[in-house]
Order: sequence, then structure tokens, then C-alpha cells
Amino acid sequence: MTEMPEPIPVDQLRFDLPPVHEDPAEERQYRKERLAGALRLFARFGYEEGVSGHVTARDPQWPDHYWVNPFGVPFAHVTAGELVLVNGDGQVVRGSHHVNQAAFTVHAQVHRARPDAVAVVHTHSTYGRALAALGDFVEPYTQEACAFFEDHAVYDAYTGVVVDAEEARRIAEALASYKAVVLRNHGLLTVGDSVDAAAWWFISMERCARVQLAARAVGKPVLIDRRDAVATREQLGSDLVAWINYQPLWRQISRAEPELLS
Repeated sequence: MTEMPEPIPVDQLRFDLPPVHEDPAEERQYRKERLAGALRLFARFGYEEGVSGHVTARDPQWPDHYWVNPFGVPFAHVTAGELVLVNGDGQVVRGSHHVNQAAFTVHAQVHRARPDAVAVVHTHSTYGRALAALGDFVEPYTQEACAFFEDHAVYDAYTGVVVDAEEARRIAEALASYKAVVLRNHGLLTVGDSVDAAAWWFISMERCARVQLAARAVGKPVLIDRRDAVATREQLGSDLVAWINYQPLWRQISRAEPELLS
């Protein structure tokens, strides 16, 4: 009879955490690769709607400049090298493509209002738009939804395509210190202290919207009570947890489509 194997010491087991970069150039490349990967995942998930939708990442050396997907390039084709660097006024300073000015107007104001936000995500996803059409919050019907409990807002106005800086500032004010905002009749917007976290919050919020709409369509969902919702949010609602949750998706897309890194 063979001997029962001994437990492996915990400190010898792999557990990934967000990397710390000493060199701004290395961090810039890291953020660009993650941004390209997020866009490709969003293409797989069907979050793309024509030329609408952006993911922006603050540059680590020039915090008032942002990397963003190039206008008119399909999410599924974006590479790290094709990303465009724009200043706070939306002027291209690196890259060879235009930027969707209407979309960037909102991102610029959110970045300015939230210096802690490395990344901002807004695309026209199906269930996010359906939730936005109702002007609803994400309710704590499931464990995953509790990550957003009392940590997102609803911007209760619609004034068409946002090209006005003042309107964009009002959206940023509605977001306040939250991780997300539902833009009425428009869709979802999320932020995070990394591209991975912001992307995960968008993916998770879209899924929560889908579950919420499905549950309401067939019956009366049962709310998780406030005490338990808050406790669950404290466990699941940090950007670190979001980063960790996102890693299987990153591994999937970076291995399946390694050209995104170029």
C-alpha cells in the first residue's frame, strides 16, 4: 500500500496577484495588452454594436492621457500595438486612427473625476441596455449581484449621444465613488483600478442584468436582505477580487489569440 501523500505547503502553491511594475514602459505595455484582451473578449460576448463602445486605460507615466481602442476597428481585431493614445481633450498623440469623440467625452470626464480609476468601460451590451431601458438598479437577487449592492448608481436622464462635456460631467458626478453606473436608456459603465477589474465588473454586471431580467420575467425574485448583501459585497466587491475573477478569461483569450499582444 502506498503512503498517503502529504499536503503541499500553502506558500508553495501558485496564486496570482496583480503585478507591480517599476518601469512605466513595462506597465504601459501590460495595460495595453490587457485592454486589447478585454476588447477581444467583449467581441466574443457580443458587446459590440457598430462603432459604439470603448475601453480606456490611463497611461502610467502621463495620467491625463489614455489608451483607447481605435475608431472603426472591430473589437476582435484590436492588438496592443493598434491602440491609440489621446490626451484629455481627445486629441490623438500616438497612433494612426481616429477616436470616437462622442464616446471619449464621457470617458475623459470620468477619468478626470476618478483619479483612482485606471480603466473605464462602456459598451452597448444587450442586457445592460435592457436594464437601462427600465432605469433599474442591479438588485441583490444573487451572490454575484451583491458585489454591486449600494455600489452603483443610475443616471436618470437621457439626452441623446453624449458630445457635450457638461453632460459627461453629470454622468461622472452620478458615478461618484461607485464602481458602476446604469445610464438610463443607454447602457452600463464600469471603472476599476486595473483594466482587468473594470472589464470584470462590466462582464459581471451584464450577467447580473440578464439574470435579473430573466427572474422577473418568470416570477417574483427574492431579495437578499441588506445585512447579507453588504457582507457579501465586502467579500466579493473589491477590485482585487474582480482582478482575480478575470484571470481565467485573460488566460483563455491570450492563449487562444496570442496575436493580440503584438
